Amino acid sequence: MSLFLFLSFVALLSALGVVLAKNPVHSVLFLILTFFTLSAHYLLLNAQFLAAVNIIVYAGAIMVLFLFVIMFLNLNEETEPQKPMLAKVAATVSGGLLLLVMVAALRGVEPTGYNAATFDSQIGMVDRLGMVLFKEYSLPFELASILLLAAMVGSVMLGKRETGERNF
Repeated sequence: MSLFLFLSFVALLSALGVVLAKNPVHSVLFLILTFFTLSAHYLLLNAQFLAAVNIIVYAGAIMVLFLFVIMFLNLNEETEPQKPMLAKVAATVSGGLLLLVMVAALRGVEPTGYNAATFDSQIGMVDRLGMVLFKEYSLPFELASILLLAAMVGSVMLGKRETGERNF
């Protein structure tokens, strides 16, 4: 329980760092820390596959893409347009209303405890997920792979230049 509370505290602090950081690169680094703490939460829930996918896809690929875009655009405070005070007030009010709605929606929720007698330790394991994916859902899995293959071939065909065509 203490590890969960520590990870939750770090996740909340790093999420606040994403929003409050003045430098966009620091904001992306805080977002990577948030993704790692969420992956640790997945590990606590015995969902190793989700933790690995979260680290590989989000913390790895998406955040590298964000960093490249930020460095490519060369964002700084001088080029940023100043937001009017009305936009800042509207954002604060809408954020407060969202918090109020979330607290009201979760007010009557009773958290359930961990019951070791009914917990299946194999839930979330990669081998169990693979067995379900390739036995029960083999047709949708194959159809999705054919759809992705068709999209990849289509994007290559759209991006292919004609002979004699030049880029300016």
